[in-house]
Amino acid sequence: MGELSPLPLRPSYFKFSWESYLPRFDGFLAGAYKFVSELWRRKQSDVMRFVQRVRCWEYRQQPAIVRITRPTRPRQGETPRLQGQAVYRIRVRRGGRKRPVPKGIVYGKPKHQGITQLKFQRNKRSVAEERAGRRLGGLRVLNSYWVNEDSTYKYFEVILVDVAHNAVRNDPRINWLCNPVHKHRELRGLTSAGKKCRGLRGKGTRHHKNRPSRRATWKRNQTVSLRRYR
Repeated sequence: MGELSPLPLRPSYFKFSWESYLPRFDGFLAGAYKFVSELWRRKQSDVMRFVQRVRCWEYRQQPAIVRITRPTRPRQGETPRLQGQAVYRIRVRRGGRKRPVPKGIVYGKPKHQGITQLKFQRNKRSVAEERAGRRLGGLRVLNSYWVNEDSTYKYFEVILVDVAHNAVRNDPRINWLCNPVHKHRELRGLTSAGKKCRGLRGKGTRHHKNRPSRRATWKRNQTVSLRRYR
C-alpha cells in the first residue's frame, strides 16, 4: 500500500474565533442587553413568538396585579435599577366597553339605547396605569410599556416610584416627581399614555384644538367675551 499524502495546511488567513458565533449589530460585538433589546425589535421572529407564547401562559396563572423583580424589556425599563422604584405587571381585559345598565335596558332616548359596540375613550395602557396607581397609592406612576397579549388580555408593566425614598429625593434626574403637583398624574392624563389619548402627540394646525384640551377649546369658543363699558 502506498503512503497517505499529508493533509493540506490551512491557509494563514483562516482563524477560528468564538467571536464569530456571537451576535453582532452594525458591525459591533453585542452584549446580552443589546441582544435582548434587538430581539424585542423583532417580535414576529420565531424566537420571540415562542418566548411570548410561553410567557403569556405564565402570566395567565398569576394575579391581575403582580410585582416583578426586574423589567421584562431592558430598554424600556432601565430606570427601575435605581433604589426606590418598582415594576408591576398589570393585566387588562381586551375589547370594547359595554354600557353598565341592568338587563341592557336604557330608560331614555333611543339615541342612548346602545349597549355594545361602544369604545372606551382611553387606551388600555392608560387603564393599566390607573389601576396600578389606585392599588399602590403610596407610589407614583412614572411610565409604562406593553409586554404581551393574548386573545383575552393585554399585559403592561408599570414603573412606580416611592417619592419618600432618599435615593429618589436626592437624584436630580427623578426628584421632579416628588413635587405634590404630580400626585396621581396617571388619573389626570399626564403620563405618556394619557397624553396620547388626549391627542397631545401631534403638533401644528391639525392639532391646535387639542390644547390645552378639547373641552377647554370648546368652552373658549362658546364663551362670548365683550369689552366692559366704562
